Amino acid sequence: MSFLVIIGNPRPHSRTATAAVAAARAVADAAGLSSAPETIDLSDLAPRLLAADPGPDVAAALERVAAADVLLIASPTYKGTYTGLLKSFLDRLPGGALTGKVALPLLVLGAPQHALAVEVHLRPLLVELGATVPTPGLALLESDLDRLDSVTAEWAGRVASAARGALRAEASR
Repeated sequence: MSFLVIIGNPRPHSRTATAAVAAARAVADAAGLSSAPETIDLSDLAPRLLAADPGPDVAAALERVAAADVLLIASPTYKGTYTGLLKSFLDRLPGGALTGKVALPLLVLGAPQHALAVEVHLRPLLVELGATVPTPGLALLESDLDRLDSVTAEWAGRVASAARGALRAEASR
């Protein structure tokens, strides 16, 4: 079972990346997934994403998404929603490309008033692409990054059984 983390922060080595990897590891551990999460950091692909021919790196990243069973999609919150970088990447996927995949949304928030963005903006995008989103997304405040391990462990504990159930349901289809 492959688990892929997509990091939609335009800055390399971002706090979003740190949070996403920690959350993915916590979910993998809590759900008993055997494979360690791999990552795609979109900051590496940013200069090519809007090109008419984005090249082999973007194609390879899209193939990795197609091969994944579980996706954790993470972004900082910009203007109350996910980044344009993440949207540009996901727009390269064909309709229904996430059918049969379990997706877990995560947004890093600067302010608590954006807490619903993970459910109101990111979840519908993933569902539109065909993903099963069986759990509440993680809306992680920047002020909670100093206790990242406990926050991600708590979230993983709440969502692991739903994620396992969704994976079983997808596997039986």
